[in-house]
Amino acid sequence: MTRKSRLLTLLTAVLVLGSVAAFAVHHAAERADRRSRPQPGGPAVADGRVSLAAPAGAGRRMIFRSTAYGPHRDELASVPAERPAAQRATSGVKCLRFFAAGGTGICLRGAQGPLQNSYRAVVLDEGLNERRSYPLAGVPSRARVSPSGHLVAWTVFVKGHSYGDTAFSTRTSILDTRTWKLQDNLEEYDLKVDGHGYRSLDVNVWGVTFADDDHFYATVSTRGQTYLAAGDIAAKTLTTVHSNVECPSLSPDGTRIAYKKRVPGLPADSPWRLYVLDLRTMAETATAEHSNIDDQAVWAADTTLVYARPGKFGTDLWTVPADGSGAPKQLASGALAPAFIG
Repeated sequence: MTRKSRLLTLLTAVLVLGSVAAFAVHHAAERADRRSRPQPGGPAVADGRVSLAAPAGAGRRMIFRSTAYGPHRDELASVPAERPAAQRATSGVKCLRFFAAGGTGICLRGAQGPLQNSYRAVVLDEGLNERRSYPLAGVPSRARVSPSGHLVAWTVFVKGHSYGDTAFSTRTSILDTRTWKLQDNLEEYDLKVDGHGYRSLDVNVWGVTFADDDHFYATVSTRGQTYLAAGDIAAKTLTTVHSNVECPSLSPDGTRIAYKKRVPGLPADSPWRLYVLDLRTMAETATAEHSNIDDQAVWAADTTLVYARPGKFGTDLWTVPADGSGAPKQLASGALAPAFIG
């Protein structure tokens, strides 16, 4: 090949790559612009005031990340819990993952600044004002707050972006908002599996759900197995109590765990079904939700679960009875990561 031919080939390649890059940028900008415009059939959204304080005499409220297209996309929004289709009051506070209890909120969000793909955990007060924030080691996944509001927890993907990935690594942290003491990595806890001390480099911990300010449950995985583990914060211990449990959520009365369970025979890309475990008897109950659920469910009450499913605007919230009866029903469109206040 002559020098002239090589230069011509190089120039052609540069032009092709430039065209591909320009198309990708244009396509991304077009998608971003489309998501910033309200879409027909979407929920009604307006500027408003969102508070984590229990409403006096106004009934319970549901606060969540609104994923509906429009200028308020990804902001925390609030609706009456009994009227989830009502117009949403939005806050201006954007979160990727969110939870709240006891007047404390935890917001996992993308960080502003020169670093790309960086994230922070932001502790919020009742008015959604930032109290403190912490850099995250990876992509936000799960977030929870203890009933008192004194403790917050979060999980991020250090490697991988889904629990369905063949190889992933998580990091889960617990923060005490009274002292600002951070337990950065629960994998450092002493672990017992099936009653025996256990150590392995492949241990992952994720999906904390608090019982109180001293105890919690979480998922522990190792060697291809997942377990429900009971955690003791002061002793820094994790003890497995049941197998095949992921993303646990403790009921308000502390007697049951809602979780996603891998069911044998289901497709590899949609292996999970929503179950409830009775902690007193260890009996499992399959809910009436037969879709693949990759979420940490929330208890709207002692009898009802709320969780996310894919929807027209990204995700929708659905609800189903916890006792296996009834049928799943859509609760709110364009919504994710709910917390019930009051």
